[in-house]
Amino acid sequence: MNLSKVLAGSLLVTGLFAACMNEVKQDKQAASASPGSGLKEETITYQGDGATMNGYLVYADSITKRQPVVLVVHEWWGLNDYIKSRARQIAEWGYVAFAPDMYGAGQTTTDPKVAGEYAGKLYGKPLLAERAKAGLDQLLKTDLVDAKKIGSIGFCFGGATSLALAYSGAPLAAVATFHGGLIPVPAGYGAKTTPKFLILHGALDPLVPKKVVDEFLASANAEKLDYQLVLYSGAVHAFSNPNADKAKAAGLNGVGYNAAAAKHSWDQLKVFLNEVFGS
Repeated sequence: MNLSKVLAGSLLVTGLFAACMNEVKQDKQAASASPGSGLKEETITYQGDGATMNGYLVYADSITKRQPVVLVVHEWWGLNDYIKSRARQIAEWGYVAFAPDMYGAGQTTTDPKVAGEYAGKLYGKPLLAERAKAGLDQLLKTDLVDAKKIGSIGFCFGGATSLALAYSGAPLAAVATFHGGLIPVPAGYGAKTTPKFLILHGALDPLVPKKVVDEFLASANAEKLDYQLVLYSGAVHAFSNPNADKAKAAGLNGVGYNAAAAKHSWDQLKVFLNEVFGS
């Protein structure tokens, strides 16, 4: 499969630019846990195509055996506190959660122009999946995770990344996207062992509109994927992020927080992961 052509051919790239908001080395200073939280947090430093990445790992300090792992891929803003908070929520469900650093050196921004520059280095290129897989590969070297129970979820840019990672052949069992870029399924992908997919999308998303959704569904049906699509009425792009309204007020059109859709989609993710991982 030529993933570069698949990504470059997607109609969502331009819209998302305007929208979304060899051993493992543990950073001892960053390894911590909030008092009474029951969670351990670590910064995992690893290499990806020559760049140094600083991923965020969080898990229950009570685990005694290998657990399912969920990658939590950030929006185009980078690996910021919002994504870390989502990873902690997943760890509270009993999973190992890992947020990969897609940009390197822990780079984040609140400037849409800079975010577009960061994301633009990855969109339409095999590097998008390769950087996500670099984080996954490092994580699998630990004794924390069950290699047969791997999921990847992502928000906006991270949704596209999770799909690209799946299409690259990574051993995923579950993929979920929140208002994500919907890269069409490559021809022939369905003949392989594929994960289950959960697509959580705003019904009024102007940046990944119905035409793009329909193209994704057509390709998913052609490849006979096991997927669920949930559309949230009244929801636009970035509906799950409470900071989306700030971005909108700053001039980023087409985004907005929707508390009801945010809650329902997060609840749906929990059900989905329970179904796939049997926990």
